[in-house]
Amino acid sequence: MTTDIGTQPETAPAAPGTPSNTLSIAISGSGGAGVMTVGELLLDAAARAGLYGRMGRTFGPQIRGGEAAALLRLSSRPVEGVGDAYDLLVALDWGNIDRFADEIPLASDSRVLFEARAGEVPEIIARTGARLLEQPYGEIARGVRGGRSNLVVLGQLARILALDPEVVRDAVRGRFGGTAIDTALAVLDLGLDRAPPIDRPIKRSSAGATGGSTASLPPATPRWNLSGNQAAGLGALRGGVRFVAAYPITPATDLLEWLAVELPAVEGHLVQAEDELAAVNMCIGASFGGVPAMTATSGPGLALMLESVGLAVAAEVPMVIVDVMRGGPSTGIPTKSEQTDLDVAVHGLHGEAPHLVLAPLGVADCLFTTQWSVELAEALQVPALVLSDQSLAQSRLVVDEPPVRVSPATRRRAEAPGEGYRRYALTDDGVSPMAVPGTPGGMHVADGLTHDPRGRPSSRASDHSAQLDKRRDKLVGFDFGDAWGEVDGDGSLAVITWGSSTAAVREAAARLRASGRAVRTIALRLLSPLPVEALTRALDGVERAIVVEHNHSGQLHRQLRAAADWPCPLFAWHRPGPLPLRPGELVEVIDARLTACSPPEETPA
Repeated sequence: MTTDIGTQPETAPAAPGTPSNTLSIAISGSGGAGVMTVGELLLDAAARAGLYGRMGRTFGPQIRGGEAAALLRLSSRPVEGVGDAYDLLVALDWGNIDRFADEIPLASDSRVLFEARAGEVPEIIARTGARLLEQPYGEIARGVRGGRSNLVVLGQLARILALDPEVVRDAVRGRFGGTAIDTALAVLDLGLDRAPPIDRPIKRSSAGATGGSTASLPPATPRWNLSGNQAAGLGALRGGVRFVAAYPITPATDLLEWLAVELPAVEGHLVQAEDELAAVNMCIGASFGGVPAMTATSGPGLALMLESVGLAVAAEVPMVIVDVMRGGPSTGIPTKSEQTDLDVAVHGLHGEAPHLVLAPLGVADCLFTTQWSVELAEALQVPALVLSDQSLAQSRLVVDEPPVRVSPATRRRAEAPGEGYRRYALTDDGVSPMAVPGTPGGMHVADGLTHDPRGRPSSRASDHSAQLDKRRDKLVGFDFGDAWGEVDGDGSLAVITWGSSTAAVREAAARLRASGRAVRTIALRLLSPLPVEALTRALDGVERAIVVEHNHSGQLHRQLRAAADWPCPLFAWHRPGPLPLRPGELVEVIDARLTACSPPEETPA
């Protein structure tokens, strides 16, 4: 029996929920409680029912066990980011929830479902004013031999969301095998039958849907359910990567694990290196040998790789490094997200070493941006750093099937070099034909020393200047087209952002537009070389712009201020992790900062 121990009378009926387009759900518990499994199954079932959704995940700093939460947002419309608060929190236990409860904001009309045997409700949850509903998850699960509480939760949430039970059963069948299927389905049915009286369906606008029903309406177009790491891996393969050197590091490891399985299908290879130094140098060797190569790491691993990235710049060897950023410095918070590595990615190489830095604008955009990075690296014979982060990489998203992009750019090869072959010839566009080792007539020196056009080491000032100009000009003179960023809306107020901050900025801007405020958003995908001319055009007619980012010091804001004299003042707003940026807070920030007539200055949150 459901017992209300909240501030409302025990006999009070659950307030009927008004169907909405979006519902946010958090499922928390200790390691081994199965919260991620139930989150993934619920996301899968929602997608099968025709909904969109996002599932993020939060963990403590421990290697195994400890606290964890699956953070879902389901909607009848595409969603990329988190909402302002969670409508439902399901606690399978209270294990260390105080460590990350501030990542699960609740409102007074939120509902908290928790295991009856979990003990006293933590003060950090009780003081939110949310309605507390005790649930006998363990008792219900014991109704089936081998039953587990997390599948009871799945059944309850499916009923609350008004999902077709058969759709949820299909999701469970797709996850479990053997005799476990029967047990899982039996426990699921118990949860469906014992759901508390909470009416929180998602409003559907599809033909044939009535009220709040989310009955099994098939999606109008094929949908994908993928993480940012999976999307980045697929983008790498579509771009032509066939060699990956890997050294595990949170939160990039599952990108490497996904590639380890998928690379053989395209006759590619993955090698687990002994450390980050070996991984990046293996990539340089593979690329020098003619095979497009990639590695993935996080901030501490990138710091180790940077000397070798400088070698790749000097030798003009293409490769891609996906940096899945996390809180820093040093070990920082490995399991939390932060946009902390822009400074080191752009300026971290010694000497003057121009290279590419890009950032995906969302989970699905990890596919496009990583593929484009491979194409650019190969075409321009330069390393490309892709700045993903934990929020993008380890979140799952239900999206419409992305269009297939045909890679238009390939490496300029020296097919028949001949006796006069000059590997580093000074060409009009700065890109010189690159011979595969063993090609007759293609012998040349490729190392980190300053060299002449043939690759022979040189200390002449003329050779040094010429090669510096060559490596710079091939980037700044390249036509990156419209993919440098995305501009939405119009008006005299603009918000500039990058990477994972894009989702919250776009949702905040949409809310402001709905209230009659004209707001333009500019999301930068290309961060180095900075697209000054394109960004200047995007700012045409803007009177004030604010740069929003998820770090402590406003790294993009400082780089923009140093890069050019912009046609409008640039204000700054930035906040570090581990808490994600939320659209509600940005509505207030944008409205306040862009309407105030104050001099441009860095303004940390």
